[in-house]
Amino acid sequence: MRAARLMSLVLLLQARGRMTAMELSRELEISERTVHRDVLALSEAGVPVYADRGRGGGYRLLDGYRTRLTGLDRAEAEALFLSGVPEALREMGLGEVAATARLKASAALSPGLRDAPATAAQRFHLDAPGWFASERPPPTALAPLARAVWGDHPVTARYRRATRSHPAEQTGQTGQAAARRRLEPYGLVLKAGVWYLATRSAIYRVDRFDEVELHPALRFERDGTFDLAAFWSEKSARFANSLLTTDVTVRLSPAALRLLPVIADRAALDDALASAGEPDGQGWVTLRLPVESLEVAYGQVLRFGPEAEVLDPPDLRTRLADAAARMRDLYGSAGQR
Repeated sequence: MRAARLMSLVLLLQARGRMTAMELSRELEISERTVHRDVLALSEAGVPVYADRGRGGGYRLLDGYRTRLTGLDRAEAEALFLSGVPEALREMGLGEVAATARLKASAALSPGLRDAPATAAQRFHLDAPGWFASERPPPTALAPLARAVWGDHPVTARYRRATRSHPAEQTGQTGQAAARRRLEPYGLVLKAGVWYLATRSAIYRVDRFDEVELHPALRFERDGTFDLAAFWSEKSARFANSLLTTDVTVRLSPAALRLLPVIADRAALDDALASAGEPDGQGWVTLRLPVESLEVAYGQVLRFGPEAEVLDPPDLRTRLADAAARMRDLYGSAGQR
């Protein structure tokens, strides 16, 4: 651990030039006293670290000194490609590895390019979780599953299936009982703040694993043709389409058509637009909207307000008419309160 910290200290000085003990302690998350001890250890080991005294002073390397410790190992190189999602790296237990990789990469840059990482970080940031997501710790199974994915190690895991089908349950089984199974973890996907594990043929929600036993001495043979992004896209699209079990026929005003991509299920949008007829004299368009259920359709159509009219099925039309009447009574008497 100390060797890695000493290397990080050298790389920081190489990448940034002069740094104070306070700046180094903040970057390395150690005390200033530890910084002084580490600098002394480096000097005794032959690394030319010097202290500039007085105002604006700090520690620096001898001009022209270049460490040979800039080569990335495999774990660091892989983590570097994920450095745009720092929270995900921390949850997988790769935060320290990625930080070291970034330091090495910065140290390897020519002096004129060393501000490039900071410049990019101040201009682009990926915040993966959705809005209003609750603050909760990462699933306990995530770290061992991440190690299994990186090392192509099989795991034995106990997994709870939800009663309702989900993209994490696409092998056709249901029920709440936790089943113990042997898995070959191919990849991890972070979707709207939720982690999923992909095997060669299925997807599982990581927070539904009750326990994960990693087998570090074993390795499975990965299918070289497997494409995680394409696999996830196909599985999630299939799941989304499977939910759209019924259709409703609606008339939408021009304003409602503009709202359609916001209100309708994403998987339903293409089919809905493809079914749209020609606008009538008022610009209204009739189309068939795939929905998960009439209950979901009820909520979606209410969001359009007076800009949408349900034509079919009759039961939904009647229910919306009743809701409109109750809203009229509610707002009509509002001034009398």
